[in-house]
Amino acid sequence: MSQAEAAGPAGTTGQRPRDPPAGTTGQRPRDPGNPRNPLWTLGILRSEITTTLRRHRTYALLAVLAAVPVLIGIAVRIETGGGAGSGGGPDGGGGPAFLTQVTNNGLFLVFAALAATLPVFLPMAVGVIAGDAIAGEASGGTLRYLLVAPAGRTRLLLAKYASVLTFCLVATFVVAASALAVGALLFPVGEVTTISGTRISFGEGLVRAALTAAVVAASLVGFAALGLFVSTLTDSGIGAMAATVGLLITVQILDSIPQLSGIHPYLFPHHWMSFADVLREPVHWEELSKNFQLQGLYAAVFGSAAWARFTAKDITA
Repeated sequence: MSQAEAAGPAGTTGQRPRDPPAGTTGQRPRDPGNPRNPLWTLGILRSEITTTLRRHRTYALLAVLAAVPVLIGIAVRIETGGGAGSGGGPDGGGGPAFLTQVTNNGLFLVFAALAATLPVFLPMAVGVIAGDAIAGEASGGTLRYLLVAPAGRTRLLLAKYASVLTFCLVATFVVAASALAVGALLFPVGEVTTISGTRISFGEGLVRAALTAAVVAASLVGFAALGLFVSTLTDSGIGAMAATVGLLITVQILDSIPQLSGIHPYLFPHHWMSFADVLREPVHWEELSKNFQLQGLYAAVFGSAAWARFTAKDITA
C-alpha cells in the first residue's frame, strides 16, 4: 500500500474524517429537535396536554361533571318551586349551607356544585386521567415510541403530570361554569351573603367563586401525583385507573372513621372542604394553608416516587 493510500483521502491519517460543515467551529450543530432546546420541551408539554384534552374519554368525563350542577339546580328548583330558601350562613353542623342559599342567589350553586363533586366525582375523574397517563401508553404500545423521540423519561413524566394538572383545572372550572350558568338561569343573582354574615357585591362574589374553583383544583394536586405513581407501577391502563380510584375510596373511608382521627390530618382529602373558607369575610387562610401544604407534600413524595420508578423501569411496550 502506498504512503498516499495509507494517509487516506485529502491528507488524513486513516481516521474517519470529521470535517465540520462550512462556517462552523468544529462543534456538532444542534438539531432543532434536540431535547435540550426549550422550545422542543414546550412542544412535548403542548402535545401531551392537547392529547389528554382531546380524548373521547376526557370529553365524557367533562360532560358528566358539567351535568352534576344541572341536576342539582333542577332538583333545588323543583323542591322549592323557585321560592326563597331559608336563612344563610353556617348550618347547625358547622358547615356552609350552600344549598339553602341557592334559591336566594344562583351564584351559590357554584359552591354547592363544587362541594358535591369534590369528595367523589372530581377526584374519580382525575384518578382516571392520572392512572392512565403512563400505564395507558404502555398498554397501547406507544410508550416506547415516546421515549425514542427522544423525549427523555424525566421530561415525559413532567409533561404527563402537567397534563393531569391541566385536566384538574379544566374539570373544576367546567363544574363552576356550568353551575354559574344554571344558577343564573333558574335563580336570582345579586349581592352575596358570606358565611360570616357580611354582604359583598356580585362582582366580588364572582371573584370568590373563581378563587374557590382554583382552590379546589389545587386540592387535587397531591392525588394527581399519587395516581401518576400508580400508573408507573403497571402496564395495564385499566388496572392503574382501578387502583387509583380504589385508593381514593379507601382513604375516604379511613378519613370518615372517628377512631382513626390521629391519622386524619395526614390523609390527602382531609382538608378538601376548606375551600368554604374562601366565602368568609375576611378569608380564613389557616385551613387553606394546611391543605396546600399537605397537597405539596403528597406531590413531592409521590412525584419523586413516580420519577424513581419510571426512570428505572424496563420499557417493553
